[in-house]
Amino acid sequence: MATSPFDLSGKVAVVTGGNGGIGLGMARGLAAAGAAVTIVGRNEAKSKAAADELTAAGGRAMAVTADVTSKDDVAGMVEATKRAFGSVDILVNNAGINIRKPPHVMALDEWHQVIETNLTSAVYAVQAVYPVMKAAGGGKIINIGSMMSIFGASFAPAYAASKGGIVQFTKSLACAWAPDNIQANVVLPGWIDTELTQDAREQVEGLHERVLARTPAARWGVPADLAGVAVFLASSASDFVTGTAIPIDGGYSVAG
Repeated sequence: MATSPFDLSGKVAVVTGGNGGIGLGMARGLAAAGAAVTIVGRNEAKSKAAADELTAAGGRAMAVTADVTSKDDVAGMVEATKRAFGSVDILVNNAGINIRKPPHVMALDEWHQVIETNLTSAVYAVQAVYPVMKAAGGGKIINIGSMMSIFGASFAPAYAASKGGIVQFTKSLACAWAPDNIQANVVLPGWIDTELTQDAREQVEGLHERVLARTPAARWGVPADLAGVAVFLASSASDFVTGTAIPIDGGYSVAG
């Protein structure tokens, strides 16, 4: 019987910010498809709990404590993964933060904090995995954008800039590394029910109602909604897909 193009057996994935929300939703999908998964986060206990969950479900997983804004930490997460699992075939750059303030109120250090966490960290990570993937004959990079890669929001200037930047950065990766058989794509989550968006609903009046009113699916997304696209973009099923940005949003981005 032919192997499924979605089979990730023998592959190794690193998921930053993988201990909760969208990252954990993707990590669960990757592990269920057969990949060994390194969960990366700053909260050691939370990351270990996530890795233990994947292991208990029959997968192979471990936790690495790292700050993705530290180039040394990012290099360390790649080395730890290679030692444990032998390679890095899949990188999911999911770690991210938001500071919700209008542009005229946001302090410059807050701007830098968001940009460094959401965008510069991805530069560190792809530079760290590139030689590993090239030596192995290929790899998959999945960057996490946002609806804010498409739309503006008065309360998210730095976040929107970082997520717009990640889309254009990914297109550069796709062009530069296609000869090395490395595909790079972006996932644009819509309004997903996570700790980050739960905070947003507390801070932005009327957000919940506006999201439901605009989303054709008439619900918030859940982390499990991201599992399938993660497996697709991490597998041989997407070998001719690179430089794309895929909304996973229940139709939010196409609704009038």
